[in-house]
Amino acid sequence: MSAALRKPTPLIVLRSLAFAVWVYLALTVVGLVFLPTLLGPSRLVMVPARLWASLISWGLKVIVGVRIEIRGLEHRPVGAALIAAKHQGMLDIVTPYHMVRQPCFVLKQELIRLPLFGWYCARLGMIPVDRSAGSKALRSLVHGARQRIAEGRQVIIFPEGTRQAIGAAPDYKPGVAALYREMDMPVTPVATNSGECWPPKGFIRYPGLVVFEFLPPIPSGLKRASFMAALESSIEQASAALLAHRPGA
Repeated sequence: MSAALRKPTPLIVLRSLAFAVWVYLALTVVGLVFLPTLLGPSRLVMVPARLWASLISWGLKVIVGVRIEIRGLEHRPVGAALIAAKHQGMLDIVTPYHMVRQPCFVLKQELIRLPLFGWYCARLGMIPVDRSAGSKALRSLVHGARQRIAEGRQVIIFPEGTRQAIGAAPDYKPGVAALYREMDMPVTPVATNSGECWPPKGFIRYPGLVVFEFLPPIPSGLKRASFMAALESSIEQASAALLAHRPGA
């Protein structure tokens, strides 16, 4: 049953409230305690980022009852890479800190302006995109990605640009195609069913198993249409399969 159709029990509501408090508490405490790291190199700022991600994952497991599993490790890129991932909820920007060594997200510009969270994102070299800027946004995206790739980072882009509810029609944007063309390197797709436990809207979190799965990389050099078709097919089919094979489906 889709998260959108599940009716939360009183216990799930209580656990969700407790977890929401835990999330904001973790962000505030870690953000303030490690504030001096913002004056240091970005690799130092990665320490509180990973700690925050670990605290969120711990809270999900202990408070909500969510287990996280990472599959397809044989396809996990080593060194500089482009990763295109399905985006169903906030968990998708937490788990990558456990998946790759130097994650760098493409994110909407508004997040950079947030207190604490935005400060760390900026210092970590995340790539902000003004989605209202049209072709200028694409140029900025390519410029930022090129810098991060040169540093050996793993650039993670959500091809649909925003969180999508389970069952929503795919809506892949041109940004990922621009990166694929300009970086001239393979793209590793990542599928997930995270929206089942951490939906894109609301505060309710459901217990269960969340899977993030690295898929075979799409080689460089394809025509745009062929690349986009291959990427969408790979991510959507694998994400649908994770939903279809969950316990109780």
